[in-house]
Amino acid sequence: MRVTFVCLMASLLLAGSVAAKETETAKDTFSVIHSRKSVKSFTGATVSIEALDKIVRAGMAAPTAVNKQPWSFVVVTDRQKIDALAAGLSNARGINKAGAVIIVCAEPEKANLQSKDFAIIDASLASENILLATEALGLGGHWTASYPYEDKMKHVRTVLGIPANIIPLNIILVGVPTGEDKPKDKYQKDKIHWEKW
Repeated sequence: MRVTFVCLMASLLLAGSVAAKETETAKDTFSVIHSRKSVKSFTGATVSIEALDKIVRAGMAAPTAVNKQPWSFVVVTDRQKIDALAAGLSNARGINKAGAVIIVCAEPEKANLQSKDFAIIDASLASENILLATEALGLGGHWTASYPYEDKMKHVRTVLGIPANIIPLNIILVGVPTGEDKPKDKYQKDKIHWEKW
């Protein structure tokens, strides 16, 4: 009888700790999602290779049509290369102080054959995972568009030796934030349609 009682108590405690952990994880997940912001003010500090590897791994965990994974990532930490990229990207505010940049590339030839657009969609999903992972690590991230601008894509391809058939979707700035940039509350109740439009 006592053994049964002890086993029952242990099960209840374990179930309670699992439920608490799930709640904590959910809270952390939503906290990261709602804390994410476009960071344009960096301290200039470097970002470790370990952190960048975690960030890119998170990108590769994104959903992808028919699991084709039509993406590649160019991670740049060399200051001269980052400055060379900056020279042709007037929209990349903050790049001069970013610790690294990640170029998310879409590979149309590897996408779901029903449509090459899946490469852009899948690479966009990977990009969002990258931005969330950056936030989760206490770093700042910012999506700077390369696609669909021909001049910007050409510049990124030239600086980094990216083949012509590969689409450099964006340049994600990654760095240590100064704290100036704050998240925006984008919730709009009138944008939600329940059951019908």
